[in-house]
Amino acid sequence: MGNYLNPGNSGFEAVRRSLYVDKSGLIRQINNTIGTIQKLTCISRPRRFGKSFAAKMLCAYYDKTCDSSSLFDDLAIAKDEYYQKYRNKFDVLYLDMTGVIGEVELADIVSYIRENVVEELREAYPGLKESEGFAPTLANAVKQAGNKFIMIMDEWDAPIRETKGQPEIQRKYLEFLRSLFKNSGLTDKIFAAVYMTGILPIKKDGSQSAISDFEEFTMVKPRQFGSYVGFTEDEVQKLCQEYHRDFFKMKQWYDGYAFRGVESVYNPNSVMKAIRNDDFDSYWTQTSAAESLMGYISLDFDGLSRTVAELIGGGEVKVDTKAFANDLVTFRNRDDVLTLLIHLGYLAYDEETERARIPNQEIRLEFARTVREVKRDETIRRVRESEQLIDDTVHGKAEAVARQIEKIHGEEAPLYYNNEQALRSVIKRAYFSYADEYMKLEELPSGNGYADIVYLPKKDSVLPALVVELKWNKSAEGAIRQIKDRRYPEVIRKYGGDILLVGINYDKDAPAGKRKHACVIEKYEERE
Repeated sequence: MGNYLNPGNSGFEAVRRSLYVDKSGLIRQINNTIGTIQKLTCISRPRRFGKSFAAKMLCAYYDKTCDSSSLFDDLAIAKDEYYQKYRNKFDVLYLDMTGVIGEVELADIVSYIRENVVEELREAYPGLKESEGFAPTLANAVKQAGNKFIMIMDEWDAPIRETKGQPEIQRKYLEFLRSLFKNSGLTDKIFAAVYMTGILPIKKDGSQSAISDFEEFTMVKPRQFGSYVGFTEDEVQKLCQEYHRDFFKMKQWYDGYAFRGVESVYNPNSVMKAIRNDDFDSYWTQTSAAESLMGYISLDFDGLSRTVAELIGGGEVKVDTKAFANDLVTFRNRDDVLTLLIHLGYLAYDEETERARIPNQEIRLEFARTVREVKRDETIRRVRESEQLIDDTVHGKAEAVARQIEKIHGEEAPLYYNNEQALRSVIKRAYFSYADEYMKLEELPSGNGYADIVYLPKKDSVLPALVVELKWNKSAEGAIRQIKDRRYPEVIRKYGGDILLVGINYDKDAPAGKRKHACVIEKYEERE
């Protein structure tokens, strides 16, 4: 077993010894490409979404120098008709490009790979005929081995990301990839299949044409790989049952991604940590991805600050993902920034509606924390106003609450409402900085109906819970009566703290000069 040629199954063996969710169906997808013109697969995923686990699994399955039957016989792939045909039948070339970068100067990446892979090929195949180029030497190894290679590249785009402003290094790396994957005479002779992962999709400007023949699957369109992006709802429910964890909290914290045919996808790294630690927290903070959020939402594009406030409040925004250049430096407008955040996992995207949203409590908390550090006057004003609104609410200052909601409506909403749902959109924007102290629950089944919005204090918070009922062309007092009559607070009564009832009404026919928004705030007194 080598570092790059046939690395064995020890990596996946360690994965199996830990908490494990069966994602072996991914192997079937790659098996279906073997020997076809679709044999080059490129999958982009955010950090901490299981890319390396998948790469280790594929290495263990295909590597012919080991017997991995004990690792796969109890998994879903064992039922596939090609399971035995392809298991442990290939030479595997495995390149973890972040690992390579850690071993060598950036300028020497290509020569380092060539020298080390060829050295391991010599050890595996004494008498190997070496040719002048790297690809011809691989082709000679295929002849001697009697089988083609499966190539697995983890974080293939790391050299591109790490060499911003160094085009010559990027050019050499891309030429190296071109020699492997766009060589009409040798690519088909060398590779049975290639599985390549990274954070960003392939660049659109032609500079990465070396890999333009790959079938590509992204966070915008994962297609048949949607269920392998993260954990599905069924998988998380089974984990929660097995380890006695609160599924409702798991869903609030880590769900929110959805793809065609897969309605709920959870952040796998965070789910696993929540189970191991028995603690629901923002584990995203512990990833390097979190460090870059401020730089992106600080970019000076019209409407970006307002859009971020709307997203944090729970809103959805239309995003044109088609023009994004698929890099970390080329931004032309707000849509380019939002598209990058989709690929990085900060936003969930619905390809049918073309709308994006913050997926869950974990990411919303990161946005709320980060937005306070953004050095832009408009952003600072919005944060302060939202924090003041929450303070006015918990202190029962109904007039101040009504004034601020009126202000938000005038600044950010359409000129009119046509239903309570439109009013709810403005309320969520107004309270967008709630994430530090509260969890937001919408249409919560409670008593004899559904509470419009409930802001439930987080553990150890001294703030009261807020039960918000919205009315359109009725009255704020009527909203309070409905909360009481239908006993909406009953479902959160056991949380142990005070509960405030907040009724908000919008009167579209209010006379000129009179405020259209009205608010009533009362402390909840439990009935005998």
